[in-house]
Formats: sequence, structure tokens, C-alpha cells
Amino acid sequence: MDGFNIVMVIAIILFARLGVRLVTGYIKMKKESKENQQDLDNL
Repeated sequence: MDGFNIVMVIAIILFARLGVRLVTGYIKMKKESKENQQDLDNL
């Protein structure tokens, strides 16, 4: 593997990690929003 391939592999790994963090954060935010809405409905 030459230098370009190594850089590409590292970039792909970093973007994959970023994507996973964004998706899990979005799901967590959506879940908390739904729970907060249910709490407001119960008042």
C-alpha cells in the first residue's frame, strides 16, 4: 500500500466513526424529545 491508500483508509475510518456518533446522537435526541412530549401530555 502506498501513502495515498493509507490516508484513504484512515479517512474512511474517521468518517465512519463520525457517522456512527451522529446517528446514535440523533436517535438519543429523538427518544428524549418523545419522552419529554409524553411528560408534557401527562400534566
